[in-house]
Amino acid sequence: MANVKHYIAEHAQRFNSALYGALEGLLAGVPAELAEAIEYPLKAGGKRLRPVLCLAAGGLAGGGFDDVFPAAAALEMVHTYSLVHDDLPAMDNDDLRRGLPTVHVKYGEATAVLVGDALLTMAFEMLAGCRLPAERRTALAAELAAAAGPGGMIAGQAMDLAGEGRADGTLEDVLGIHTHKTARLITAAVRMGVLAAGGGAELLGPLTVWGERAGLAFQVADDVLDATSTPEELGKSVGKDAAGGKLTAVAVLGTDGAAEYARRLASEASEAVSGVEGAEIFGDLAALFVHRSR
Repeated sequence: MANVKHYIAEHAQRFNSALYGALEGLLAGVPAELAEAIEYPLKAGGKRLRPVLCLAAGGLAGGGFDDVFPAAAALEMVHTYSLVHDDLPAMDNDDLRRGLPTVHVKYGEATAVLVGDALLTMAFEMLAGCRLPAERRTALAAELAAAAGPGGMIAGQAMDLAGEGRADGTLEDVLGIHTHKTARLITAAVRMGVLAAGGGAELLGPLTVWGERAGLAFQVADDVLDATSTPEELGKSVGKDAAGGKLTAVAVLGTDGAAEYARRLASEASEAVSGVEGAEIFGDLAALFVHRSR
């Protein structure tokens, strides 16, 4: 486990350096107050799991850092935008994210909406302006749009809101929410890494299955952490799922049952890439998803 944490930290450090450099160009000419608010959630830390997954998959497909970075950055921008909007009072109404005040708490609700809008648009600006061949840029944009759009992450958020207070929710309902809201973007991360590197179906197939199972494992484990962790450990508010009547794996399976289900999903993810040469890191990452404190 120590090795995979080191792997994440090493790749996240390189990613952060490149991301902060790219922001200088992307935010040139943007009003100073807005630019500061856009940078705030991007520079607030975070695990950088999605860009690390993208870089790992791209490396597996033979791509260099410079080839895969734009896709990794676009993923992190979309993920961060989703958190900014998810935290808004009209959504989950959170005041803590990554151990810091959420964007709407620090800058106001209107600015938080604009920050999310800006990050989403900047993600596609990154893809459109990168130096990859046009067909790869098109494939990357389509992949990200499908994962983040109304058939993906946005649908998951709508399903999440609709599930609040339901006493008759099933595991199938929970998995529908988690697949759309979380697993779709994690799956897109590994797929986009392969696409950016020019890889083919021999990697896209197993990594797609890995992303679907590992993404579910990650979110089910997050349900458990919300029920068992502390704000200091998790870096965000805890206990809000139960307080808000959220439809989660813990609500349906109980804490122990949800934890066991997360481990089973992680095992299925590892099995999906067991025959892929050089993909051992993905087995380690799936295991980390369910054995983490934040």
